Amino acid sequence: MPQLSKQTQTSLSEINMVPFVDVVLVLLIIFMITAPILQSGIDVDLPKTKTVREISQDRLVITLDKNQRVYLGNMSVNIHDLGNKVRTQLKRPHDAVFLRCDETVPFGSFATVVDTLRQSGITNISIVTEPITERTRTR
Repeated sequence: MPQLSKQTQTSLSEINMVPFVDVVLVLLIIFMITAPILQSGIDVDLPKTKTVREISQDRLVITLDKNQRVYLGNMSVNIHDLGNKVRTQLKRPHDAVFLRCDETVPFGSFATVVDTLRQSGITNISIVTEPITERTRTR
């Protein structure tokens, strides 16, 4: 009499999590790299200084790029309209305004932006810089 095999084929019912974890880690790394770049859409090489204070609050940012174009936040603005637009966006008249300026911009252009802000009544201007690292000292 022939014997019947009692083995039953079981299907693999578990989901393989390894590819999923790999994809999630790659996405995490991509977001960690791109997040600082997305903070400000304007590419600026900030000057390096030893004393750098951390920005703890969300403030109004004015940027002067390599081509000496002025931006309020991420929008380009005419230098003659800068004072009025900054005053309308400030919550309180004595709030600080952050000024980011490319290190290759001539001082005269930087001074013009600061003077425009001061003529419009904005006196609390903070200049944004980057900390000096060992890598930048060797250049």
